Amino acid sequence: MSDVIYQAQPPLEFIQPAFNPLFLRVVQTVLPSWIQWQTAISHIEADNVEILADLYREFQEGKVRFLLAFRHPKTDDPFCLGYLLSQLVPKVAREQGITLQSPIHAHFIYDRGIPLWAGEYAGWVASRLGGTPIQRGKADWTGLRSARDLFANGRFPMAAAPEGATNGLSEIMSPLEPGIAQLGFWCAEDLQKAGRSERVLIVPVGLKYSYTAAPWSAIAQLLSELEAASGLPVNAGRKDNIASMELLYPRLLALAEHLLSLMEQFYTRFYHQKLADAQTVSEIKDRNEALALRLQALLNAALQISEQYFNLQAKGTLTDRCRRVEQAGWNYIFREDFKDIKKLSSVEVALGDRIAEEATARMWHMRLVESFVAVSGNYIKAKPSVERFAETTLILSQMIAKIKGDKSFQRPQLGKQKVKITIGQPLSISEHYSAYKESRAGAKQAVADFTNDLQQAMQSLIL
Repeated sequence: MSDVIYQAQPPLEFIQPAFNPLFLRVVQTVLPSWIQWQTAISHIEADNVEILADLYREFQEGKVRFLLAFRHPKTDDPFCLGYLLSQLVPKVAREQGITLQSPIHAHFIYDRGIPLWAGEYAGWVASRLGGTPIQRGKADWTGLRSARDLFANGRFPMAAAPEGATNGLSEIMSPLEPGIAQLGFWCAEDLQKAGRSERVLIVPVGLKYSYTAAPWSAIAQLLSELEAASGLPVNAGRKDNIASMELLYPRLLALAEHLLSLMEQFYTRFYHQKLADAQTVSEIKDRNEALALRLQALLNAALQISEQYFNLQAKGTLTDRCRRVEQAGWNYIFREDFKDIKKLSSVEVALGDRIAEEATARMWHMRLVESFVAVSGNYIKAKPSVERFAETTLILSQMIAKIKGDKSFQRPQLGKQKVKITIGQPLSISEHYSAYKESRAGAKQAVADFTNDLQQAMQSLIL
């Protein structure tokens, strides 16, 4: 099912966690084979797993509650985390002489919108695995209460991606959302009220993807397809030339500049948006810096199209603005007054459908921005690598697919990858709790400070 929705609907229902031990056992058994079969991942390794093994021992002894805060560059990340918990942690625990009760697992927080594009079965699976959904961009009190209860009282520790969404980049983090820190402080508060002495920890987890062999030929082929789709001459190069960074980088830059020009014309001509000043851009000698300036101006203009329609103020980061647009769009599509749609007249339903269609069209601009929130013009130049080159090319392919309305788009697999998971040192919520409970202002500052500490800790794990 696509997240492109043209009909007004009742509000999204909360998907209640319904953990099923037998279903988890089946999933954990088939997971290694499924990863090999369905993904490009050929190998997963992890550092500092003994930290997790020891934390699970303490958790099972009733000494700690903790949450795994993991990086989220790709949609494959949950499979990697599942492999870490079901395969690597038990293995290291045995080697360390640590006795753990099976299963080793984690409750997890997922975006309520996932079943809209992945299919209803995704919600069913997540529920049976002990996941709890959150609607992004709003105060989803039902979802927050569920996550809060699981953190303090759940059978397993928690897991969540504090970036809130994938950004497609292994070595660049999006700004963290404050919800993870807030959940940690709520857990500490609930434990104190219950007279319980467990420490509350947040454990940073880094995930980094790299290719087992540099897939330059596959990248060159994808570039040719993108050049053809965007109207550029397909510059495949001489057949006796081996694809390389030196040969492909000028093509990637030319493609990015061409796509930017097309989108600038699109927003200037049809949406009357003011973009980067041509003279200012022309004065920038570095093509990458000029590209970055133009890209940021374009993203801002695209978001304004959505914000103006939904009557939203343009404040905060691009990510913050995307979340507000997403929630505004959902409010236009999933409507409280459509709870009992059978009582509505055909005219009311038709008008609701028209609003849903327009909301979806306006959210399309936000989805384009969402793909580029972490992209800078210097990502490849700052550290030339096949991984950064491939990630940038894949983001451009996703952009073209969105423009073309390709509902069945799946990111191309350019080559086999290995995954490096790094467990960081736990950060203690309990040590900050006294500052949190002093006052409302103190609580707000404590959440902000802890989120900043977590951002730095997670960033250090992928560099």
